[in-house]
Amino acid sequence: MKIWKEFKKGITIQNPTFGLILGLCPTLAISTSIINAIGMGISATFVLLGSNIIISSLRRIIPQEIRIPCYIVIIATFVTITELIMKAYSPGLSKALGIYVPLIVVNCIIMARAEAFASKNGVIYSIFDALGMGIGFTIALIIIASIREIFGQGTILGIPLFKNFEPVLILILSPGALLTIGLLIGLTNWLKLHKK
Repeated sequence: MKIWKEFKKGITIQNPTFGLILGLCPTLAISTSIINAIGMGISATFVLLGSNIIISSLRRIIPQEIRIPCYIVIIATFVTITELIMKAYSPGLSKALGIYVPLIVVNCIIMARAEAFASKNGVIYSIFDALGMGIGFTIALIIIASIREIFGQGTILGIPLFKNFEPVLILILSPGALLTIGLLIGLTNWLKLHKK
């Protein structure tokens, strides 16, 4: 039962984007299309899963004094694997995501889960925590990207939705990302208050 709770919290209560307000740099930058959102979400989930497993497995071996550099090396290894796979099998997506894939190394979601959870819990719990957080981050990215792509470009997954549609260009720019995220965080907080 506790395993399910660890998984579910990353999607709902402690959603990295809407609940913990983490990982906003890649969220703002790449959420202009659903394809980019899915690519970043899968990449971050893979890195979260791999690094949580290794960090949780080595938590009693890594000395406290050097834990953060060790976490960065472990995370960087999984980011490198992700980047190489993406460049080999999806070069278009790799180009679209650009520098934001290598920057996963210092993504606050990944570092926070390594420090706050994986370093203090067993491997099984860390796996479910990583999956929940990764899926929660991916869902948040898809929601934000859907709004920005539909209203900012008039498309979904690159397919035109409307005829004679005048896009709201601000939504595909950085201010549109901030506005969209701000409204969704506000809606999330409002729903949490009314649920109580």
